[in-house]
Amino acid sequence: MNLLLLSNSSSEAGYLVHALPAIRELGQALPADASAVFVPFAGVTRDWDDYATLVGDALADLGWNIQPLHRAEDPVAALEAASVIIVGGGNTFNLLRELRRRELMPLMARRVREGASYLGWSAGSNLACPTICTTNDMPIVDPGSFDALALVPFQINPHYTNAHPPGHRGETRMQRLAEFCAASPAMPVLGLPEGTGLRVRDDGMELVGPHDATLFLGRREPAVLRPGKVEVSA
Repeated sequence: MNLLLLSNSSSEAGYLVHALPAIRELGQALPADASAVFVPFAGVTRDWDDYATLVGDALADLGWNIQPLHRAEDPVAALEAASVIIVGGGNTFNLLRELRRRELMPLMARRVREGASYLGWSAGSNLACPTICTTNDMPIVDPGSFDALALVPFQINPHYTNAHPPGHRGETRMQRLAEFCAASPAMPVLGLPEGTGLRVRDDGMELVGPHDATLFLGRREPAVLRPGKVEVSA
Protein backbone atom coordinates (compact mmCIF):
# COMPACT_ATOMS: atom_id res chain seq x y z
CA MET A 1 0.00 0.00 0.00
CA ASN A 2 0.94 3.63 -0.41
CA LEU A 3 -0.23 5.85 2.46
CA LEU A 4 0.67 9.20 4.00
CA LEU A 5 -1.04 9.84 7.34
CA LEU A 6 -0.49 13.36 8.65
CA SER A 7 -1.11 14.81 12.07
CA ASN A 8 -2.22 18.21 10.78
CA SER A 9 -2.89 20.25 7.66
CA SER A 10 -2.44 23.86 8.71
CA SER A 11 0.73 25.55 9.91
CA GLU A 12 2.31 28.98 9.96
CA ALA A 13 3.73 28.20 6.50
CA GLY A 14 0.25 27.76 5.02
CA TYR A 15 -2.27 25.01 4.32
CA LEU A 16 -0.47 21.66 3.76
CA VAL A 17 2.74 23.54 2.89
CA HIS A 18 4.80 21.74 5.54
CA ALA A 19 3.70 18.37 4.12
CA LEU A 20 4.16 19.06 0.40
CA PRO A 21 7.53 17.26 0.08
CA ALA A 22 6.04 14.09 1.58
CA ILE A 23 2.88 14.45 -0.53
CA ARG A 24 4.98 14.80 -3.69
CA GLU A 25 6.89 11.66 -2.71
CA LEU A 26 3.58 9.84 -2.20
CA GLY A 27 2.58 10.63 -5.77
CA GLN A 28 5.91 10.34 -7.52
CA ALA A 29 4.92 7.14 -9.33
CA LEU A 30 1.62 8.61 -10.53
CA PRO A 31 1.01 10.41 -13.82
CA ALA A 32 0.95 14.22 -13.61
CA ASP A 33 -2.81 14.29 -14.26
CA ALA A 34 -3.65 11.48 -11.83
CA SER A 35 -7.31 11.19 -10.89
CA ALA A 36 -7.87 12.00 -7.20
CA VAL A 37 -10.96 12.08 -5.01
CA PHE A 38 -11.24 14.40 -2.02
CA VAL A 39 -13.47 13.34 0.88
CA PRO A 40 -14.65 16.48 2.76
CA PHE A 41 -17.11 14.82 5.14
CA ALA A 42 -15.15 15.63 8.31
CA GLY A 43 -16.08 19.25 7.69
CA VAL A 44 -18.96 20.35 9.90
CA THR A 45 -18.73 24.11 10.29
CA ARG A 46 -16.62 24.23 7.11
CA ASP A 47 -18.67 24.13 3.90
CA TRP A 48 -17.72 21.13 1.77
CA ASP A 49 -17.39 23.17 -1.42
CA ASP A 50 -15.12 25.66 0.36
CA TYR A 51 -13.12 22.79 1.82
CA ALA A 52 -12.62 21.23 -1.61
CA THR A 53 -11.44 24.57 -3.00
CA LEU A 54 -8.97 24.99 -0.13
CA VAL A 55 -7.45 21.55 -0.71
CA GLY A 56 -7.46 21.91 -4.50
CA ASP A 57 -5.58 25.20 -4.27
CA ALA A 58 -3.07 23.78 -1.79
CA LEU A 59 -2.29 20.80 -4.06
CA ALA A 60 -2.59 22.58 -7.40
CA ASP A 61 1.12 22.32 -8.22
CA LEU A 62 0.90 18.52 -8.16
CA GLY A 63 -1.26 18.54 -11.27
CA TRP A 64 -3.73 15.99 -9.90
CA ASN A 65 -7.29 16.06 -11.21
CA ILE A 66 -9.06 16.34 -7.85
CA GLN A 67 -12.80 15.64 -7.71
CA PRO A 68 -14.77 16.38 -4.50
CA LEU A 69 -16.59 13.20 -3.57
CA HIS A 70 -19.76 15.02 -2.46
CA ARG A 71 -20.14 16.48 -5.96
CA ALA A 72 -19.53 13.23 -7.85
CA GLU A 73 -22.54 12.09 -9.87
CA ASP A 74 -21.51 8.51 -9.12
CA PRO A 75 -19.34 8.31 -5.95
CA VAL A 76 -18.69 4.60 -6.47
CA ALA A 77 -17.39 5.15 -10.00
CA ALA A 78 -15.29 8.10 -8.81
CA LEU A 79 -13.58 5.99 -6.14
CA GLU A 80 -13.11 3.06 -8.52
CA ALA A 81 -11.32 5.36 -10.98
CA ALA A 82 -9.23 7.28 -8.44
CA SER A 83 -5.47 6.84 -8.25
CA VAL A 84 -5.42 8.90 -5.03
CA ILE A 85 -7.97 9.09 -2.20
CA ILE A 86 -7.60 12.22 -0.07
CA VAL A 87 -9.41 12.41 3.28
CA GLY A 88 -9.41 15.73 5.09
CA GLY A 89 -9.59 16.51 8.78
CA GLY A 90 -12.36 17.87 10.93
CA ASN A 91 -14.74 15.78 13.01
CA THR A 92 -13.98 12.06 12.72
CA PHE A 93 -17.43 10.97 13.88
CA ASN A 94 -19.12 13.00 11.15
CA LEU A 95 -16.66 11.70 8.56
CA LEU A 96 -17.36 8.09 9.47
CA ARG A 97 -21.13 8.60 9.58
CA GLU A 98 -21.27 10.19 6.13
CA LEU A 99 -19.15 7.46 4.56
CA ARG A 100 -21.15 4.72 6.25
CA ARG A 101 -24.47 6.30 5.20
CA ARG A 102 -23.22 6.20 1.60
CA GLU A 103 -21.96 2.60 2.05
CA LEU A 104 -18.50 3.59 0.80
CA MET A 105 -16.26 2.20 3.55
CA PRO A 106 -15.64 -1.29 2.10
CA LEU A 107 -15.00 0.19 -1.34
CA MET A 108 -12.45 2.69 -0.01
CA ALA A 109 -10.59 0.01 1.92
CA ARG A 110 -10.52 -2.27 -1.12
CA ARG A 111 -9.28 0.45 -3.47
CA VAL A 112 -6.37 1.33 -1.20
CA ARG A 113 -5.44 -2.31 -0.75
CA GLU A 114 -5.55 -2.68 -4.54
CA GLY A 115 -3.06 0.15 -4.97
CA ALA A 116 -4.81 3.51 -4.82
CA SER A 117 -2.69 5.97 -2.82
CA TYR A 118 -4.18 7.35 0.40
CA LEU A 119 -3.51 10.79 1.82
CA GLY A 120 -5.17 11.70 5.11
CA TRP A 121 -4.71 14.23 7.86
CA SER A 122 -6.18 14.42 11.35
CA ALA A 123 -9.60 12.73 10.99
CA GLY A 124 -8.37 11.26 7.71
CA SER A 125 -5.52 9.60 9.58
CA ASN A 126 -7.90 8.29 12.25
CA LEU A 127 -10.01 6.76 9.48
CA ALA A 128 -7.07 4.64 8.31
CA CYS A 129 -6.92 2.86 11.70
CA PRO A 130 -8.88 -0.18 12.88
CA THR A 131 -11.26 2.14 14.77
CA ILE A 132 -11.68 5.86 15.40
CA CYS A 133 -11.44 5.35 19.17
CA THR A 134 -8.26 7.43 19.53
CA THR A 135 -9.58 10.55 17.83
CA ASN A 136 -9.53 13.81 19.81
CA ASP A 137 -12.97 14.81 18.54
CA MET A 138 -16.28 15.21 20.34
CA PRO A 139 -18.89 12.59 19.27
CA ILE A 140 -21.31 15.12 17.83
CA VAL A 141 -23.09 12.43 15.77
CA ASP A 142 -23.53 8.67 16.06
CA PRO A 143 -21.57 6.95 13.26
CA GLY A 144 -23.25 3.61 13.91
CA SER A 145 -19.95 1.91 14.72
CA PHE A 146 -16.42 3.01 15.56
CA ASP A 147 -14.91 0.53 13.06
CA ALA A 148 -12.79 2.27 10.42
CA LEU A 149 -10.78 1.24 7.33
CA ALA A 150 -8.07 -0.81 9.11
CA LEU A 151 -5.43 0.12 6.54
CA VAL A 152 -2.87 0.00 9.34
CA PRO A 153 -3.04 -2.49 12.25
CA PHE A 154 -2.69 0.10 15.02
CA GLN A 155 -4.28 3.31 16.25
CA ILE A 156 -3.12 6.89 15.63
CA ASN A 157 -3.66 9.93 17.83
CA PRO A 158 -3.14 13.02 15.65
CA HIS A 159 -2.15 16.40 17.13
CA TYR A 160 -0.50 14.55 20.00
CA THR A 161 0.71 16.71 22.84
CA ASN A 162 1.00 16.12 26.56
CA ALA A 163 0.71 19.83 27.36
CA HIS A 164 -1.26 20.66 30.50
CA PRO A 165 -2.16 24.33 30.93
CA PRO A 166 -1.75 25.71 34.47
CA GLY A 167 -5.00 25.49 36.39
CA HIS A 168 -6.57 22.96 34.01
CA ARG A 169 -7.93 20.02 36.00
CA GLY A 170 -8.85 17.74 33.11
CA GLU A 171 -6.83 14.77 31.95
CA THR A 172 -3.77 15.15 29.77
CA ARG A 173 -3.68 13.46 26.38
CA MET A 174 -1.32 10.84 27.80
CA GLN A 175 -3.86 10.03 30.53
CA ARG A 176 -6.64 9.69 27.98
CA LEU A 177 -4.56 7.35 25.85
CA ALA A 178 -3.64 5.37 28.96
CA GLU A 179 -7.37 4.77 29.43
CA PHE A 180 -7.65 3.42 25.88
CA CYS A 181 -4.58 1.22 26.40
CA ALA A 182 -6.02 -0.17 29.63
CA ALA A 183 -9.21 -1.11 27.80
CA SER A 184 -7.37 -2.43 24.69
CA PRO A 185 -3.95 -3.55 25.99
CA ALA A 186 -2.91 -5.35 22.79
CA MET A 187 -3.54 -2.38 20.48
CA PRO A 188 -0.62 0.02 19.90
CA VAL A 189 -1.32 3.75 19.63
CA LEU A 190 1.00 6.11 17.78
CA GLY A 191 0.88 9.70 19.03
CA LEU A 192 1.74 11.99 16.10
CA PRO A 193 2.67 15.56 17.10
CA GLU A 194 2.05 18.54 14.85
CA GLY A 195 4.26 18.66 11.78
CA THR A 196 4.75 14.90 11.58
CA GLY A 197 3.28 12.12 9.50
CA LEU A 198 3.55 8.40 8.94
CA ARG A 199 4.61 7.17 5.51
CA VAL A 200 3.37 3.62 4.89
CA ARG A 201 4.63 1.48 2.03
CA ASP A 202 4.58 -2.23 1.37
CA ASP A 203 8.17 -2.49 2.56
CA GLY A 204 7.74 -0.65 5.86
CA MET A 205 6.92 2.61 7.59
CA GLU A 206 8.73 5.88 8.10
CA LEU A 207 8.08 8.73 10.52
CA VAL A 208 8.39 11.95 8.51
CA GLY A 209 8.80 15.43 9.91
CA PRO A 210 11.11 17.07 12.45
CA HIS A 211 9.64 15.68 15.69
CA ASP A 212 9.63 12.42 17.63
CA ALA A 213 6.42 10.42 17.96
CA THR A 214 5.22 8.54 21.04
CA LEU A 215 4.19 4.88 21.04
CA PHE A 216 1.73 3.62 23.64
CA LEU A 217 0.98 -0.03 24.36
CA GLY A 218 -0.87 -1.45 27.33
CA ARG A 219 0.67 -0.48 30.65
CA ARG A 220 4.21 -0.16 29.29
CA GLU A 221 6.06 3.10 29.57
CA PRO A 222 5.47 5.15 26.39
CA ALA A 223 8.30 4.74 23.88
CA VAL A 224 9.88 7.49 21.81
CA LEU A 225 10.10 6.93 18.05
CA ARG A 226 12.63 9.02 16.13
CA PRO A 227 12.07 10.29 12.57
CA GLY A 228 13.00 7.65 10.01
CA LYS A 229 12.16 3.96 9.73
CA VAL A 230 9.84 2.78 12.51
CA GLU A 231 8.01 -0.33 13.62
CA VAL A 232 4.65 -0.21 15.36
CA SER A 233 3.60 -3.58 16.74
CA ALA A 234 2.28 -5.22 19.88
